[in-house]
Amino acid sequence: MWYEAKGKDSDVAISTRVRIARNLAGYPFGDRLDDEKKKEIIKKVDAAFPEGEWKYTDMASLSEPARQSLADRHLISREFADWPEGTQLIQNKDEDVNIMVLEEDHVRIQSIVPGFDIRSALDKALGAESKLDESCDIAYSERYGYITHCPTNLGTGIRISVMLHLPAYTRTGGVKALALQLAKLGLTIRGADGEGSDASGNLYQISNQVTLGVTEDELVERLSNVIGKIIAEERSLHEKAGEQFTADLREQARRNFGILMYSERISSSEITDMYSTLRLAASSGLIKLPQEKLDELLIRSMPHTVEAEHEGVNTPEARDRARAGLAREILGGSDI
Repeated sequence: MWYEAKGKDSDVAISTRVRIARNLAGYPFGDRLDDEKKKEIIKKVDAAFPEGEWKYTDMASLSEPARQSLADRHLISREFADWPEGTQLIQNKDEDVNIMVLEEDHVRIQSIVPGFDIRSALDKALGAESKLDESCDIAYSERYGYITHCPTNLGTGIRISVMLHLPAYTRTGGVKALALQLAKLGLTIRGADGEGSDASGNLYQISNQVTLGVTEDELVERLSNVIGKIIAEERSLHEKAGEQFTADLREQARRNFGILMYSERISSSEITDMYSTLRLAASSGLIKLPQEKLDELLIRSMPHTVEAEHEGVNTPEARDRARAGLAREILGGSDI
């Protein structure tokens, strides 16, 4: 799974995700599809992805925690998890390519990789898109590009999103200015869960807003340049923080680690609050703790994921106890 691996520039970059929106020609959009048309679309899309190489899941067959856990792990959208009837998920064996059938668009191909690696994520998504294009007649306009449910996705239909850990930007009040700069470039910055979400854990997603009138290569170049500069600036801001900040950070990280190791109960919000300090200390070499272990703990400690992984755990008290055990399982044995 992507959050269990260490990627490029992983001291700042958590993950890179690419989403491609496509629709089949001759069919209305999802809110106007009847059950028969939905079944036809699913059948046609299935034909593009051979069983054995790909796994099919009827979303309605999954429990609520199982569906929401997929969204917690950023494999599918929250909207897709919320509306399971008549929808299907197609995944490759590594689960780094996830295809949502009958989300807002007929098909949304999503790829996610660890760290800052736009080309790798894009190549994985485009590989799946190529299979779909060979098998199905895709709705396309010479004037508007790929036809999508939402006009903001016209053109390439490609959204690239990089999740960054930006505690120094946050601490120095630089996020607001950064947001203004990004907007001028057709980019946007949001919380870890996308539009409308808070930047809990000092995690931010930076993605393109514009898909029409810009080529795939231009998108990649623009985001690569901008995010590369943001990563460099985050590192520079941290280096300028001073010896007292470094000493305080090390102390707080060790305290947080002790809480995680010896608590009998712990909430997801407590883990989120401690995550940023621990990750910054780990990426700075102040404590000996793999960053990917902290990313794994953050993702797997989400309420729905805890329920999905632990049978019968479905109350706040039970989740808090299971989460404390999970922290010891993931971080235990570390000598910080």
